[in-house]
Amino acid sequence: MTEEQKIEPAVDSFELFHLSKPLMRAVDEVGYEAPTPIQLKTIPLLLAGRNVIGQAQTGTGKTAAFALPILQKLDLGRNAVQALILTPTRELSIQVAEAFHTYSKHLGQVRVLPIYGGQPIQKQLGKLQSGVHVVVGTPGRVMDHLRRGTLSFSKLKTVVLDEADEMLRMGFLEDVEWILDQAPSELQIALFSATMPEEIRRIADNYLTDPVMVEIKQKTLTVPTIEQRYMIVTEQQKLDALTHLLESETVSGEAVLIFARTKIGAGELAEKLQARGYAAEAMHGDMNQAQRESVIRRLRSGQVEIVVATDVAARGWDVERITLVVNYDAPYDSESYIHRIGRTGRAGRAGKAILFVTPREQRMLRDIERYTRQKIEPIKAPTKADIAARRITLFKERILKTVEAGELDLYLSLVSEIAMESGHEMAEIAAAAARLAQGDKSLEVVSVPVPDEVTQNGNTGMVRLFIETGRDSGVRPTDIVGAIANESGIPGNVIGAIDIFDYSTLVDIPARYVRQVLDGMANAAIRGHDAKIRLATPNDEKTSGRKKPMMNKPPRGKKLVPPGRKRFRQQ
Repeated sequence: MTEEQKIEPAVDSFELFHLSKPLMRAVDEVGYEAPTPIQLKTIPLLLAGRNVIGQAQTGTGKTAAFALPILQKLDLGRNAVQALILTPTRELSIQVAEAFHTYSKHLGQVRVLPIYGGQPIQKQLGKLQSGVHVVVGTPGRVMDHLRRGTLSFSKLKTVVLDEADEMLRMGFLEDVEWILDQAPSELQIALFSATMPEEIRRIADNYLTDPVMVEIKQKTLTVPTIEQRYMIVTEQQKLDALTHLLESETVSGEAVLIFARTKIGAGELAEKLQARGYAAEAMHGDMNQAQRESVIRRLRSGQVEIVVATDVAARGWDVERITLVVNYDAPYDSESYIHRIGRTGRAGRAGKAILFVTPREQRMLRDIERYTRQKIEPIKAPTKADIAARRITLFKERILKTVEAGELDLYLSLVSEIAMESGHEMAEIAAAAARLAQGDKSLEVVSVPVPDEVTQNGNTGMVRLFIETGRDSGVRPTDIVGAIANESGIPGNVIGAIDIFDYSTLVDIPARYVRQVLDGMANAAIRGHDAKIRLATPNDEKTSGRKKPMMNKPPRGKKLVPPGRKRFRQQ
């Protein structure tokens, strides 16, 4: 093996690799702002045709490190298997195949097939016969297809052994060697492994010609003073879960840092929080240094209480007020997670970090725990009772602080005077004053039954509405909230998740306000465009954003059932 190659990029950017425009577009849309260390060192080597041994922990971004070079060199005019990625598990095969689909979305008809045991082999046979460019599979099922003659290596150019030490641990190493023996002698091989036991080194010596060793050292891990927890949520539940967390986990004077994966996502989430009354600002890679410094300055001074940031934008700054970091979108790799949560708990101060995990991201959670060698504790979303208890506790604290501060003589006289004049008890007068001080924000979180004519969205008591206007008309979350609140007369802070697509918008409304919103918005306009509104259907969730949708039209000779009268079930 040669010495580890030193790569000093001129710019900390994916532009360094000179990838094709379709690949760069996909990278930008995914939200990658800067390559991880494994990507910086590996992508140029694989693009240059070198064999690579990569020693890096799981969750360091190595999937993109080998997927992008493979896609860059793929010959789409040749309808044959050109790349094989061997993985130890079904779950990883699916995950890697999905990553290939994501990165190749603008390249054209790239055919990627995951093959693994437990899936009907006939389904795999049909796709292999129709032609596949990239196969991602477990050793046993790949061997099965090779023996059947249904998988051909005649045009194979690249093999990736992903998590080689896991394949060793699971007893697949002999299978891997048998597969490599069937491959052409002129082959580019990349081997990735968190550890390098003797058996893995033997495979490298036997099958990799003149490989470059790339080793990514594991950096200092998490700060002990950070309390780490995670919450399982769906994408649709994230916004409600976040707002409940902000109310139950923070107090006045504390700052919150929320991480989103993409620049667009950071901007939209900040707008949604602003629409709910939070002093939130976005910070991402498209902002210049002066703009970023302005956000940090306002955060330090208390003018901003929440910053929604991408990974690159939050690098290298320290704000003492940050006591909570929320990973609204899971990070792309474990190292990013460490950088993220390190924004709190600085210099020995206590801090909290909460990770939102969708059901499909639970493997990433396990990767992070392995990487950090720490167990992350699960929590549930705060209930209405939790939030009400929190409100009451904070309200009591405010009252007691005011009592302890003294200078209440004038108010004591006033209360006594009101009691004498009205005949009410002193406790009643005090309760009325407390209610007046609390304002419009109730100490209770009231559960309201869902009307018969609609089905609630999950267990949230929310109903999803469809609006026929979207991003193409310049619509933003603040526009949706403003229009609904103004036209319908409902509080803006009760409006739930807002998903804006190119030509339509889906918005969650408390069930008790549905009729009020449908009536109030019947002839409304948003940013100068008609905003036809109706109850959403299950099909709206599937088709929004793909093409310009049409409002439901009745079949000839029939009338539409008025919104709200037809029962439907949300998916």
